[in-house]
This record gives sequence, structure tokens and C-alpha cells, in this order.
Amino acid sequence: MIPVHEIIIRLLLGAVIGGIVGFEREVHGRAAGFRTQLIVCVASVLIMIVSENYYYHIRELDPTLRIDPARISAGALIGIGFLGAGVIIKSGFAIRGLTTAASIWIVSAIGLAVGGGLYFEGTFTAVITIITLVALRKVERNIKIWRYKIISISTPMNENREDEITETLMEHGFHIHSINYSRNRAKGEITYDISVSSRDRSAIKKLFLKLSSMDFINTLRISG
Repeated sequence: MIPVHEIIIRLLLGAVIGGIVGFEREVHGRAAGFRTQLIVCVASVLIMIVSENYYYHIRELDPTLRIDPARISAGALIGIGFLGAGVIIKSGFAIRGLTTAASIWIVSAIGLAVGGGLYFEGTFTAVITIITLVALRKVERNIKIWRYKIISISTPMNENREDEITETLMEHGFHIHSINYSRNRAKGEITYDISVSSRDRSAIKKLFLKLSSMDFINTLRISG
């Protein structure tokens, strides 16, 4: 059986590591923050402790029995996967919460490592996780990635300004993927739903100001 002082050390170390990762998520306003990550890590530590103690207890009762103490922890990782899925949100082209879901998953893995007495492995993984969440965030901001948007523009039905609109989009560096059309007879309007992408983060604001200045545009919305 695992000594009581060893159990306390593992649980406290799991709480510290989970709390540190959770604090980083909490600071950035994520759903799974300080308390959630801490609880997940401590729960994983406890699950691993239970697995080990269960294994030792069964061996004491009957040495001929063969059980796999990793089964309980494997089931825990599957359960953590459902918890991580709950923080993933899709809004338009954007998918948010993937990093938080990944942090929940790795915190549970760290907890299992600490619960199994693998202090170096768990701690070193925690260091890599913190560096990834904190230091690499600045690197990620400097990477020019494609940003996808949907631009909805309504114009009078008797004015065909599609060419002018598309030329404006291309002048601002946008790549046009598709254009959907809809007509509203009651309002006498044609609506263009244009799917675009751009690497320039500031291009959206510039485009919005440019399109807003065009008199023939009745309504304008940029989403994604």
C-alpha cells in the first residue's frame, strides 16, 4: 500500500501543478480556469492512487490474481475527453476552446503521472505546458494566419454593384471564396453573402470603413 505521507505529497503536488495551469487559463478569461484545472489534476492523482492501492490490495488478498491497475486511469482519460469537449465553441469560421480543452487533457495526464509516483515526468511535462501556454502565445500572435470572414452587404435591387464590391475586397487584400445571393422584394434589396479570407489582421477594419462610406450599401455586416 502507498504510505499516507506519499499520498499527501502526490495530492498536493497535483493541486499545485493544476492550479498553475488553471491560473494561466483564468487570467485569459477561459471557461475552464483555476478551480477547474486544479480539481481535474487532483482527481487524476486520486484516480491513479486508487488504481495502485487497489492493485496492492488485490495482490494481498490473492497473489494468484492478475489485474491491470492502468484500466481505471485509462477510463479517466476518456471521461476527461468529454469534459474538454464541453469547452470547445464554434462561432462562424472560428473554433474557440481547443487550447483549454488540450490543457484539461494534459493536466489530467500530469495528474496520473504524479499519482503514479512519476514526479520528474509529471513536473517536467508541467513546465513544458506552462512554457507553451505563456511564452509561445507571443510567438503565435506574430504568425500571419488566414482569417476567414463572411461579409453580408445589401444594396438596392435596381443597382448592380457586385463588381465594385469585389474590386474593393481585392484591393484590401481579401481572397474571395464564394458569393451567395438573396433577394427581398418587399424591401427591394439584393443581399450578397461573401466568404473571404485575409492574412492582414487590420484589413477588416479598413474594409469596414471603406464599405461604410459607399452610399449604395444599405446594410453591412462582417462576421466570422
